[in-house]
Amino acid sequence: MSKRHHSQETVPPPRVELRAHAHNERHRIHAALDEVAELVSQGIPAEDLHEPGKSWRVEAHHDKERAIRKSNGPLKHWKTKDWKRRSVVRKQRAIALRAIAD
Repeated sequence: MSKRHHSQETVPPPRVELRAHAHNERHRIHAALDEVAELVSQGIPAEDLHEPGKSWRVEAHHDKERAIRKSNGPLKHWKTKDWKRRSVVRKQRAIALRAIAD
C-alpha cells in the first residue's frame, strides 16, 4: 500500500513490535475471560464480575486529530449509490438550460 498518507513527522514503531503488542493484549483478554468463566462456573453471579476489555489500541484507533479530519463529511466517490441518478439530474438540467437559451 502507498505510504503517501503516513505522517512523516513521527516514526511509527516497527510492525513486529505492534503485532507482538496486539498479540499480548489478545492473550491478556483471553486469560481474563477464562478467569471470569471459571468464577461464573463456581457460582458467582456474572453481574458481580468485571468483564475485561481492551486497555491498549494501535495509535491510529484513538488519534483525535485524525478522527476530526476524517469526519469532515460523507465520502464523495463516484461509486456511491446515487452517482447514476446524479448524472441523470445533471443531463436533465443541461437540457432544460438549453431549452431556455433557445
